[in-house]
Amino acid sequence: MMFKKTRVNAGKVGLVFKKGDYITCIAQGSHWLGFGSTVREYDLTKAFVPPIALEILLQDNALAAMLHIVEVKDVQLVLVSENGNLKQTLVAGTYAFWKGLITYDFVTIDLSTISIPENIGKTMLGHPQLRAYVRTFEVATFEKALLLVDDVYVNTLESGVYPFWQNDTSIKMVKADTRQLQLEVSGQELLTKDKAAIRINFYTQYKVVDIEKALLDNKDYEKQLYIAMQLVLRAYIGTYTLDELLERKERISEAVFDDIKPRATELGVTVLSCGIRDVILTGEMKDIMNQVLVAQKRAQANTITRREETASTRSLLNTAKLMEDNEMLFKLKEMEYVEKIAEKIGEISLSGNGGMVKQLKEIFSVNK
Repeated sequence: MMFKKTRVNAGKVGLVFKKGDYITCIAQGSHWLGFGSTVREYDLTKAFVPPIALEILLQDNALAAMLHIVEVKDVQLVLVSENGNLKQTLVAGTYAFWKGLITYDFVTIDLSTISIPENIGKTMLGHPQLRAYVRTFEVATFEKALLLVDDVYVNTLESGVYPFWQNDTSIKMVKADTRQLQLEVSGQELLTKDKAAIRINFYTQYKVVDIEKALLDNKDYEKQLYIAMQLVLRAYIGTYTLDELLERKERISEAVFDDIKPRATELGVTVLSCGIRDVILTGEMKDIMNQVLVAQKRAQANTITRREETASTRSLLNTAKLMEDNEMLFKLKEMEYVEKIAEKIGEISLSGNGGMVKQLKEIFSVNK
């Protein structure tokens, strides 16, 4: 029988075939093989891609002991790490890896579930090989969210980032803002008790406190709160006249606040405060109110004028009585008026005899 010598280098393994049939495997070193035999070498640092059916090769116990055999089912995914670093992901099929030079780690994932095991960290989930199999949901710091799996409520999530496996299972995040919010009931056209048409802007500050009740038990809780505020506001405005409304805005706001709180609790929210921001009169009513206001102010002005005139007349009368009883006071008052008249005279020209002085004296004197 004729033989030939062949050599397998370090880091390699050889598979011996004769006439297409697998014979044996040979490791590093020199080997004598019979003529007609061929050797296929494989790198121990790379995955093994069998030249024939793997099941035939695995009948050789020596070869089977040199391989990691990984079987991946249809609903599975296998993460392959080499020396602690994720290198690839394996989908359904059978795979073989050489033992010896590289330390392999295989993690099997059940893709029929959505939960990600705790041993798979964020760094691994962000790896390009794995990213396509992950879906991520984010809940902001000021939010809470309901987790719905196949439209069935599972639990309530606080703020954070939540990864799930990508599969046919439906996952939804229904979020609610847990900060203090403000609801504006603007431009509400209402009729007062005395049939005055007005437009009111009303505000409400509220906060979501029961997210399950707000999102699961109620549809569009914000719209329902808005309508509830409208109805309560209409009910109260209709019981007040326009004058009462303008005078009692704060009292009406307190009454609306007390009335809306139970309804808000049913919606999963709590009302923190509310109030009337603006009361706007319509066109005709605005003109009428302006006329009333002008008439009131005119009447007040007339009253003040008459009061001042009366006080002035009374003062003059008191002064006259004092001067009538006191001649010296009369003279002083006379001199005061002469002084005022003199201030307005720029120049005095005298002509004629000495009688002019007497006449001038009589001009600035009042004979009793």
